Amino acid sequence: MRILIIGGGGREHALAWKIAQSPLCDTLYCAPGNPGIARLAQCFALPLQPDFAELVGWCLAQHIHLVVVGPERPLAEGIVDVLSAAGIKCFGPRADGARLESSKKFAKELMLEAGIPTAAARSFTELGFALSWLKNQAPPVVIKAVGLAEGKGVTVARTRAEAEAALRQCLEARVFGAAGGEVLIEEFLEGEEASLLAFTDGRAIKAMDTAQDHKPVFDGDLGPNTGGMGSYSPAPVVTPELYRECDERVLQPCLKALQRRGIDYRGVVYAGLMITKDGPKVIEFNCRFGDPETQALLPRLKTDLVEVMLACAEGRLAELDLEWTDEAAVCVVAASGGYPGPYEKGKVIRGLDQVAESADTMVFHAGTAANAGGDLVTAGGRVLGVTARDADLRVAIERAYGVMGQIHFDGMHTRSDIGRKALERMKP
Repeated sequence: MRILIIGGGGREHALAWKIAQSPLCDTLYCAPGNPGIARLAQCFALPLQPDFAELVGWCLAQHIHLVVVGPERPLAEGIVDVLSAAGIKCFGPRADGARLESSKKFAKELMLEAGIPTAAARSFTELGFALSWLKNQAPPVVIKAVGLAEGKGVTVARTRAEAEAALRQCLEARVFGAAGGEVLIEEFLEGEEASLLAFTDGRAIKAMDTAQDHKPVFDGDLGPNTGGMGSYSPAPVVTPELYRECDERVLQPCLKALQRRGIDYRGVVYAGLMITKDGPKVIEFNCRFGDPETQALLPRLKTDLVEVMLACAEGRLAELDLEWTDEAAVCVVAASGGYPGPYEKGKVIRGLDQVAESADTMVFHAGTAANAGGDLVTAGGRVLGVTARDADLRVAIERAYGVMGQIHFDGMHTRSDIGRKALERMKP
């Protein structure tokens, strides 16, 4: 098979790493890719806009059998609709299904309709109305840009002043552009977060194993939210009983609600959960693999990923069983100094040539590039992630940080507590 991956971050590097292992994959392409992905696939720049016409022409000329769409934005913009209309198989939902992520208001309405446990919320487009309603709410509250904001449109406001500032950023300063032109003021949920992703072909939905992301930039879950500073899988906060409850009360109702709306959703459904004293509640839905959860999940997946993706695209997921290793996997992210705020690019990355990658230790590139002199340099907020796998979670954590300690660039920032919550839960 000839397979094309759309995207160029850490998630897409992990996807390329796993897809390249499949005996079903003969030739792998990635657009645009990155220097890490280039070791596994043929990478090239391919304009996606204005209407994906160039992409369709290229796929037909190259006889592409399957397109795997990594990021949420092209999904929301209808890339699967256009490719499918040209007879090209895709892994990922059409634009109507991608609204699970591209519109938090749509997702909230779907959850309420389906009886999925979630936080109470109200939406606003006018700053004055939002500030007036906020006066009657006791902090903390959560302010969310309704549209796509690359994981940075959420503020957990501990004080009314913080909440007002977040509202002004969205509705007045338009920091997130059109994505923040409408906001949700949401009930704050107390508990521990977890991620539960699932494959679906629009008829059946099958949960993956659990994971936990670390979104705040600093240790102890302090500081502003990022796209994710690290992850691990499995997440012991989700017990076997809670896993079954999440499947029955979140995933299955979500699929049924999509079906009732006439949405043929094929790809990944990502449920961001808060495990509260009242049980699991959904913080958000995403329409694609998580980043960096993918970097911890895929090293544990024993089933051929290409086989699963084809089954989703062809409507026969019910035929497959997902198998996972009993090992734990941990991903630690290295970010540019200043991220998620302004940061500099072009910092030379040193030490990668000293890293010995193996079946149990991988470095996934996220925001990297080659400069004119051929040096590997930083090119994004999140630069790379180190994933390690071991039967002992503590060993996996130590190995990931050990490898990360060999890598250096000016301003490099990592969290030092990835996986600590899991270790605390595992204490006798």
